[in-house]
Amino acid sequence: MIAPSILSADFARLADEVAAVRGAEWLHVDVMDAHFVPNLTIGLPVVEALLGVTDIPLDCHLMIDDPDTWAVRYAKAGAHNVTIHIEAADDPLRIADELRAAGALAGLAIKPKTPLEAYIEVLRHYDTLLVMSVEPGFGGQRFIPEVLDKVRAARRLVDSGELSVLVEIDGGINEETIEQAAEAGVDCFVAGSAVYGADDPATMVAVLRDLAAAAAGRD
Repeated sequence: MIAPSILSADFARLADEVAAVRGAEWLHVDVMDAHFVPNLTIGLPVVEALLGVTDIPLDCHLMIDDPDTWAVRYAKAGAHNVTIHIEAADDPLRIADELRAAGALAGLAIKPKTPLEAYIEVLRHYDTLLVMSVEPGFGGQRFIPEVLDKVRAARRLVDSGELSVLVEIDGGINEETIEQAAEAGVDCFVAGSAVYGADDPATMVAVLRDLAAAAAGRD
């Protein structure tokens, strides 16, 4: 699965930019509050507007200080997957229950330096695990390969039946890095600059998907 990140899109032409990634499985939307991360991007009104112009399921990544208050609002608006950061949540189990009750998948994100092992029990309540392969806050950063150890650990837990989550990765994914991420066991790849920096974003989505499928042995 490829989830183009509109963080790298032209915000003045969002409807056109969303249409340009036809064929993508998800559309990744980074919500940042300038508190949890230093950047400020978009919020619920823009997500609601996007829901009106695309049928690509929205994958909302909340990089915000108060997901306990805000996460369920994105689910109620119609987001398909709503991901919160474990580092910001006061009550992640309640958030997961509320997201699912509102009709969304519940996603849990971990920063590059956050250990996976500490949150295995929490992840049993979640549908997706988002492994950050850059420090959250800005697009276009260099991929941190060391996080793939967490991906491999998560993949083993999923394959053994101990967890039931979709493994997603976000940060520095491009034609050079997607294969190693796929080999490690990623299911869904967030790609911003690689997609929106291409001459034809839709073609790049297909290229990345093919590279990942081949590397994972699913070609």
